[in-house]
Amino acid sequence: MADESTVSRKPTAVRWCILALLFVISFVAYLLRMNISVAAKFMMPELGISEMQMGWVFAAFVWGYALFQIPGGFFGEVLGPRRALSIVALIWAALTVLTGLIPGQVFTRAGGALASLLVLRFLMGVVQAPLYPITAGTIQQWFPVGGWALPNGLSSMGLGLGAAFTPPLVAWVMVTLGWRETFYVTAPVALIIIAVWWWYVADSPEQHSKVSQSELELITADRPAEEAVPETGVLKRLVKSRDLWLLTLSYLCMNYVFYIFFTWFYIYLVDVRGFGLLEGGFFASLPFIAGSLAAAAGGWTCDHLCRRIGPRWGCRLPGIAGMVLVAVFLVLGALATNAVAAVVLLSICFASTQFTEGAYWAGATYIGGRHTSAATGVLNTGGNLGGVISAPLIPVLVDHFGWLIALSTGSVFALVGAVLWFWVRSDEPLLSQPESPAFNPQRAHSR
Repeated sequence: MADESTVSRKPTAVRWCILALLFVISFVAYLLRMNISVAAKFMMPELGISEMQMGWVFAAFVWGYALFQIPGGFFGEVLGPRRALSIVALIWAALTVLTGLIPGQVFTRAGGALASLLVLRFLMGVVQAPLYPITAGTIQQWFPVGGWALPNGLSSMGLGLGAAFTPPLVAWVMVTLGWRETFYVTAPVALIIIAVWWWYVADSPEQHSKVSQSELELITADRPAEEAVPETGVLKRLVKSRDLWLLTLSYLCMNYVFYIFFTWFYIYLVDVRGFGLLEGGFFASLPFIAGSLAAAAGGWTCDHLCRRIGPRWGCRLPGIAGMVLVAVFLVLGALATNAVAAVVLLSICFASTQFTEGAYWAGATYIGGRHTSAATGVLNTGGNLGGVISAPLIPVLVDHFGWLIALSTGSVFALVGAVLWFWVRSDEPLLSQPESPAFNPQRAHSR
């Protein structure tokens, strides 16, 4: 029951304020996780690390990130988003400082520097893993049924802008002050945003003193009764879901391409396309700027389609269209002879990956219901295995076959991901079992 301050009929928009904070946290998370992709240009020669070994470092993050998605989702469900995100963001800041401090100074030999980077990046992946399952669970709790794709898309917009802001900022700090300072400068940002998060956020609308009765009624409409939802065997039910597995495999295919941009795009622009260090930082940000806009557009499109035609095809259509565009523009960008034209085409390719984000996360939300944090933990576990594959594989393919073949493998993955969408049924929620009340997403969308 909401307290007395929530009974006012004056409309409020607390849910959008909480989404704004999630947007900024997503921005900061990508600032802290992507800084090494740019700093690597100076780190590798100083620490005696090859590109192949740096690929292992990139993959170490993805391994930690992928393996702890499901535990991270349950971690968020047990502690609640307020405490869970506060704890992990504090650790983000500490590990970022240590990444600049330890390799080459505490461990001075090349082998020790490499080993310390592998450990630090794996741990950073572990503590960043809960972010998006918790974000999706928060959105499921704070936004009305049928309005989940746009907020998820906007949180991905924060991801894109963080990734866009990182290359020019880190490149400038690296050239001006040094690569270690890129970690020291970015770490405190996490402390600032998480202090605001702790001060403002409550775990549910009923617990927040600023939520009006009208907003509360909007959020809670068309939801299954809390007490009727089974609490045991959640993970077993999730891993047995055919639709969640198909969605996860498709998301793996998308993330294979995503991690090509996340880990190797800056170095590709500098070493292959001939851009300078600072110029490369600017151009490396363009795909992520385009991606941030596409994420919002894709989320809006998915919600609009779900209201018109239901969540099955409402999620499928933007997912399929986006993945087909990824396949086309990745090859066109790799084939382009003009460096600027290549950046433009590859930016459209990356934007197409982000156009699908709202559909993937909304689809997992429809399937998972109130256990969205756990369901999206499964989604992001499998999805980030795409990064486990592409981060170390790309330099191997480049070494043996060149960049055209290496990038073209992403087009193959994208087409497979598009085909898998045809069998995903987002309108078949886990909670539509005999022991729980039927939840009809189509009815919710007809409001």
